[in-house]
Amino acid sequence: MRFSKTHEWARSEGEVVVVGITEYAVEQLNKEIVFVELPPVGKTIKQGETFGVVEAVKTAADLYAPLSGTVEEINSVVSEEPSLLAQDPVNSGWLIKIRPSQPAEWDALLTAEQYKKLLEEEGHH
Repeated sequence: MRFSKTHEWARSEGEVVVVGITEYAVEQLNKEIVFVELPPVGKTIKQGETFGVVEAVKTAADLYAPLSGTVEEINSVVSEEPSLLAQDPVNSGWLIKIRPSQPAEWDALLTAEQYKKLLEEEGHH
């Protein structure tokens, strides 16, 4: 798995990359997620641009694409049941699957160790 500085994770599964938000991001939303807006299948997204929104009881957060590519699949279960995202952001709470158009972007993402260090530098543990 790799991570973005905006707290999204990316997991390579063959020709597609599964994308979601980290446990840290879920905690920042107080685990009170009430709405998830995801892009349509087939949409082209660019690394660093927003692809959706997660809304919690008191706040909302944009979702940023960790990689450029085409949206191959969305997790419609999370759209219908946003609390899944709070319960299990890494497995059943994944958000979208992307077919990457710029595979080299993967190398620019943070490793788990680098992401942990980023959180520590920002004062989170």
